[in-house]
Amino acid sequence: MRVDRTFAFVDLCGFTAFTEAHGDEEAVAVLTSFRGAVRSIAADHGVRVAKWLGDGVMIVSGDGVAVVTSVLELHQRVVHEQLALPLRAGMARGPVILFEGDDYSGRAVNLAARLADAAGPQEVLATMPVGQLVPTAAAAIPAGERTVKGLPAPVAVCRLVAVSGLALLAG
Repeated sequence: MRVDRTFAFVDLCGFTAFTEAHGDEEAVAVLTSFRGAVRSIAADHGVRVAKWLGDGVMIVSGDGVAVVTSVLELHQRVVHEQLALPLRAGMARGPVILFEGDDYSGRAVNLAARLADAAGPQEVLATMPVGQLVPTAAAAIPAGERTVKGLPAPVAVCRLVAVSGLALLAG
């Protein structure tokens, strides 16, 4: 079945090195805090955690604004709570195949994952259509075109940033 969805891939930067330097117990504590924040924010905005990816997560929804807001709030929460590791994220939207009822296949999924891989620490990259979905407490800053592995042409991207301090945090 073909559906239109917005996807975000979010992960913690430097998790493997952190684990090596600080040990498994501290790494698990960081991961537990991260996952707790993801679950709370996802529930607040009605987005779905499609899958956990070790120190990362794939978030999906038919409501693109909810995905954008969720990722920006997650980013702010990680900064505000001084989690030991910064996050990075990539977002894209578009038609995909809903496969076997709970998995997705298509360009938007692949593009969101590749943008997350390309993002630096504390950077949220998105396609321009996703950038148009930012709430008023955020901005989409054009970041040029990026060559994305597996795609035949560069993709125009933007960086999403909160512009109102912690105004996105919902309590």
